[in-house]
Amino acid sequence: MKCARLFHAPSFLAATLIAFSVMGTSGTALAAAPKGEHSMNRIQTAEKNKQKFLGETRSPLAETDPELAAMRERLVYGEIAERGTLNDKQRVLIALVVLTASQTLDEIKTHANAALRAGVSPVEIKEALYQCAPYIGFPKTESALRLVNDVFVEKGVPLPVESQATVTEESRFRDGVAVQKAIFGDAIDKMHASAPENQKDIMVTYLSAFCFGDIYTRKGLDLKTRELLTFSVISALGGCEAQVKVHVQGNANVGNSKQNLIDALAQMLPYIGFPRTLNALGCVNAVMQDS
Repeated sequence: MKCARLFHAPSFLAATLIAFSVMGTSGTALAAAPKGEHSMNRIQTAEKNKQKFLGETRSPLAETDPELAAMRERLVYGEIAERGTLNDKQRVLIALVVLTASQTLDEIKTHANAALRAGVSPVEIKEALYQCAPYIGFPKTESALRLVNDVFVEKGVPLPVESQATVTEESRFRDGVAVQKAIFGDAIDKMHASAPENQKDIMVTYLSAFCFGDIYTRKGLDLKTRELLTFSVISALGGCEAQVKVHVQGNANVGNSKQNLIDALAQMLPYIGFPRTLNALGCVNAVMQDS
């Protein structure tokens, strides 16, 4: 069953309608009620986290659309920024790769600066963006990199950053297969053996040598972080539920928990919206049923 179909089942539809009905009635009551301690805490938490991640940077919509800007800031920085199992480094890297995958590039510089403020190194930022290339292509990755490079120049970060490559032309395929097997096990041998002869260059050579050999073997980010970012990128693309499921299992195999993936999706939600978030969440639930 495809993941997208999980949310068309009658039971889910009924539950969703009930949930929206409850939200609608409770929303009316909340609108008439005075601000309570929880809402004040959310506002204060948002201000604190905005200062931590953004400094004095203000939303460009703060003057023209202050209500929408406030909704966003209180959701992202007042609720999600302290939710769950992710650390600050993971949060900002997920935001960067999701913006890159979605090509919402207007915010790349803001989030690159936020990453530096959160203690993420220039190498880690670069490696997070390089990790996008096999999944979204080079042009989209390079569009984001040009903006990140502008930030690095403004901050006095020497370019290029130190090389993180570990493979040679002779070793890239072999080392790539080794990383694939470290994540997915013997299924890689079966995939290689079953690939049609006229498709082996795509399914075997390019996948193992480029995606895993050239990219996954690099230093700068550990394997758990790379798999978490890959899950985030593919989930953000939408329509890739089969690949999302594969990388849910890959995350489980390298030690990322179901809660880590759920928290990554929560972090992504304000940037990709509910449909893609819920489809990816369905994939997580389908693969990691007992977690």
